[in-house]
Amino acid sequence: MGGNIKVQFKVNNQPVSLNIPPLRRLIDILREDLGLTGTKISCGIGRCGACIVLVNGQITNACLLMGYQLHEVEIVTIEGIGIGKLDPIQQAFIEEGGFQCGYCTPGMVLSVKALLEKNRNPTQDQILEGLSGNLCRCTGYGGILRAVNYSIKLLEKE
Repeated sequence: MGGNIKVQFKVNNQPVSLNIPPLRRLIDILREDLGLTGTKISCGIGRCGACIVLVNGQITNACLLMGYQLHEVEIVTIEGIGIGKLDPIQQAFIEEGGFQCGYCTPGMVLSVKALLEKNRNPTQDQILEGLSGNLCRCTGYGGILRAVNYSIKLLEKE
């Protein structure tokens, strides 16, 4: 497939218009074209969740979304939440030791955001299911799960 295509979409509420190869990955567009390096590259095949962003409010692996799929979508990256003030989920990850090395944290935070926007009081099984697309290769999930539960409490106060 040759030639570029013009796509228009929004990233973190900012309009974007690009001429790109149709098979250019969203992760590369975010990091290389838009300078949004909070979204991480890890497995590159959609299994680890390090590249998770929200596309039209849905959890999406940015390594699996191609340029031709971006026209008129709305994307939220880790840079798009907590602007000017930490999001309660980000605050909970800091306070409960949920971000460890930090590499998986953007994808984890966005997965929790998507989960809690749909269900403000999930069960532990629903939390585990909500995080099931994210892998942490550090020390485990104890701090992450405490952060999710603390996020729920912080959001109740808002």
